[in-house]
This record gives sequence, structure tokens and C-alpha cells, in this order.
Amino acid sequence: MKIRIRPILHSVLAACLLFGVITYAAATTTVEVYKSPTCGCCDKWVDHMRDHGFTVKTHDVGNKEIRKKMGMSESLGSCHTATINGYVFEGHIPAPDIKRFLRERPKALGLAVPDMPHGSPGMEGSRVDPYSVLLVKERGDSRRDTTIYNRYDPNAKSRSEPAQTDTEGAQDGSVMRLK
Repeated sequence: MKIRIRPILHSVLAACLLFGVITYAAATTTVEVYKSPTCGCCDKWVDHMRDHGFTVKTHDVGNKEIRKKMGMSESLGSCHTATINGYVFEGHIPAPDIKRFLRERPKALGLAVPDMPHGSPGMEGSRVDPYSVLLVKERGDSRRDTTIYNRYDPNAKSRSEPAQTDTEGAQDGSVMRLK
């Protein structure tokens, strides 16, 4: 049996080029952030996003109007709102979760980390609280309508890494809904 090297090399080269284009597209994604001009934790979150390869443009006008315009419920509110490619990201969401979301492109409004949990990106300090990144499927969904996209718990078995789940639910297979 004769193996043809050239078609295999062409396939590998095409795959590498496609991966490079996808990586470049993610790295050049512009994040539009709406925040208060005096919010220090928002500035830290913007730095977190830049550190993870995003291009960030800030609008120091507050976030209530954009949150309403994009359809994000007040019950999911935080101190800043970001938009990327028509999706909305509310609050202190870790950049890896946003990258995963943009890769998966689910049929959803976006992600939210309501309030301002201690230990989330931009809210680092001596205190670290458990929190969840919520998947918001439709405009106007409230907390009770969301599902957990990822969970971060400093009390998890491995203290060096957050406890992570997927959109199907918790590690034990159940789906926890916030009320």
C-alpha cells in the first residue's frame, strides 16, 4: 500500500492556516465596555480582558442604557456591560469563559456574573467567594431563567483551579438554577 504524503501535508497545512485565522480573529475581537468613569474594578476587568488578548474600547457613560438596549435584565446587573459581536456580557466574567462562549456561539443573549463577587476578575483581594457565570438565553431573562455556564468555588477540591462545569449542569450532573 502506497501512502501519498502530499495530500496529507496539504490537509495539515490547511488545518494550521485555519487554526491561525481563528486564533487571530479571537485575538482581534473588539470588546465594547460601558462603565462609570470612576469605577476602579471595571478598569481592572478591562485590564484582565486585554491581558487575555482582547482589544477593548471603553465608554465611560454608565451601563444602564446599554444593558436595557441589549435586553439584559436588571436582576443580572453589575457595574459594567460589554458587547462583542452582538452578544452581551454583564459583569466580572472571566476572559476564558468569554473565549469559550465566542468559540461555541450558542443561541443565547450572552453571559452574566450578577453583582460583584469577591475574587472574580477585577474584584481580586483577600476575600474570594464562590460565584457562577450564568448563560442568559433570551432578552429579558431573569436569574431564575438562566443556567450555569461555569462555576468558580474557592472551596472546591483543588484550591489552585476553579470548579468548572459546562452548560449541562453541575459536576454531579444536576442543574442548579438561581432564584
